[in-house]
Amino acid sequence: MKDNLTPDPTSDVFTASLWSDPKNEHILRSYINAVLTDAGMPPITRATVLNPFNIKDFAESKTIILDVRVEDERGRLYDIEVQGAGHVSFPNRMLRYWSDIYSSQLKSGDDYSLLRPVTSIILTEFPIFPELNNVHNVFQITAKENPTVLLTHDFQIHFIRLSEIHQGHLAKLNDLRCDLRHWVNFLAFAAEKTEEEMSGLTDNNPIIREAYEEMQRFYANPETREQARKRRQFIFDYNYGINVSREEGEAKGRAEGKAELIIRFLTRRFGMISPPLKDNLSSITDMKCLDRLADLALDCQSLEEFESNLRENRY
Repeated sequence: MKDNLTPDPTSDVFTASLWSDPKNEHILRSYINAVLTDAGMPPITRATVLNPFNIKDFAESKTIILDVRVEDERGRLYDIEVQGAGHVSFPNRMLRYWSDIYSSQLKSGDDYSLLRPVTSIILTEFPIFPELNNVHNVFQITAKENPTVLLTHDFQIHFIRLSEIHQGHLAKLNDLRCDLRHWVNFLAFAAEKTEEEMSGLTDNNPIIREAYEEMQRFYANPETREQARKRRQFIFDYNYGINVSREEGEAKGRAEGKAELIIRFLTRRFGMISPPLKDNLSSITDMKCLDRLADLALDCQSLEEFESNLRENRY
């Protein structure tokens, strides 16, 4: 079969590999600082990856979440992600990831003063928040009466919306500070431009040049290239499953139809599921609850995780 895989700077396999490699700490720090300074925040001086990417671990499970979790010199935490496609409850999913990182800092009996801020930086390639105009949007918890009053400095989520650029709104790049504009240019266009066409950007920014060269090496390596290809196929199947679930769920328009789809997802991913679990799902009549369970059926790493969440009534 002909391999027509195009080097893609937004493949989460590549970004996890790029940003989690210790020798690329300065590249990761450059990306984080580009986002922070664009939002008027001070840069960090150290970026320690807490969950290094291992291509062998990934080869055994295509469903793992390829985020990069980082600690800076003051113990503040960052979750760096690339999201290629949205689905039902996407903001809730991002909030859950943020809350998992925040709450995991404490053990039973620990003082709340030990909690450190958590900042999520999420690059999205699909349209999201159509009411907003900026490529870079920052979400915080503020008072309705006076938005300048923060509930806490511990919560912050940044969305970098590449879809704005892919849709041709290139003038919006001018609203970004120089460093973030260079990163967005690289992430948006490196897959479709030649090295000569990219030279203007990369020659003006040595770190972007290094990131571009890392991308070339990554896709020239048969092993990592194959993992990127498999990941792309998994994402395609994943998104297809979401679309099928929505279409069939809408066509049936009944809770039992949605429950059947969840059972189908779980069976396809993990094999046969127990009759008690089928009965439990079939007994749920709340459509919003079933929508969230459908997302979980696609996102969870194991059947045990799904059942645990179901028992704890998280959905």
